[in-house]
Amino acid sequence: MRRMLMQPSQSDVRRFFCAVYAKAQQGQAMEAIEAIAAGWIAQHPEYHADLSDVEVALERMFDASEGRTNPFLHLSMHLSISEQCSIDQPRGIRQAVEVLTDRCNSLHEAHHGAMECLGKMVWESQRSGRPPDGETYIACVQRHASAD
Repeated sequence: MRRMLMQPSQSDVRRFFCAVYAKAQQGQAMEAIEAIAAGWIAQHPEYHADLSDVEVALERMFDASEGRTNPFLHLSMHLSISEQCSIDQPRGIRQAVEVLTDRCNSLHEAHHGAMECLGKMVWESQRSGRPPDGETYIACVQRHASAD
């Protein structure tokens, strides 16, 4: 399989996740990033049908009005947060997610809380034309961790 680029296209992302799902189903060996993705895919059985046919996945449009999350965006955010934590970039994200994980008693739920913050940071960056604000992102995750 072709390696993903630093800025993969929508098709690249969809092909990647579909290929990982197929490898997991067949018990094939995976690269490290594929194994991480496979772990998140396993925690989202509601997406398995979307990942089972790459040609359908490439054509499908996910509209929020359908009342469901785009599985490729959702899984990409899990993968991004995992990578951010592994290298602690932005600095402090690892600790913030760890504290949120302890509060939620679930890494999966902590990721979902961090996703809200990540999505907001990306949206603000795109809207303003400025680089993403990692400090605000981390502060948002920390607020989730300290919420009552």
